[in-house]
Amino acid sequence: MNTPDLSFTLLVDQSPEVAFNAIRNVRGWWSENIEGNTGQLNDEFIYRYKDMHYSKQRLVELVPNQKIVWLVTESQLYFLQHKEEWTGTRISFEITRQGDKTQVLFTHIGLVPGVECYSACQKGWSQYVQQSLLSLITTGTGAPDKKINEKAEAINN
Repeated sequence: MNTPDLSFTLLVDQSPEVAFNAIRNVRGWWSENIEGNTGQLNDEFIYRYKDMHYSKQRLVELVPNQKIVWLVTESQLYFLQHKEEWTGTRISFEITRQGDKTQVLFTHIGLVPGVECYSACQKGWSQYVQQSLLSLITTGTGAPDKKINEKAEAINN
């Protein structure tokens, strides 16, 4: 599949079921600070990263062991001129068997070269998908953003 949308492909020894369950465990690979539910159709959750990124996702497609799609319904990327650039984009995970391996195709549909966030978001997604999610699938342990204790952070700032 040739697409200008940002995408990464993972190829792992684990089953599609293991990959599917890891992706649904958003707190295990993206951020421990996720607010809301992430596992069932129409669940909504919020991702925040410091004072730089806010986005709200709704789970709009869920095919067990095959596909997960989130629709970004709100976004504020404070480091951009066009802060709502993610709003209306979709984040897709397609899971297929490739011989004795499982392939996970991650695509951020609508995040294409030429949009302001592309370079910075490519780096961020690379870290979360190609490192943290891959590790969660293959070892059972990801490297998500750690839980922020807001009271402690307020005292330190």
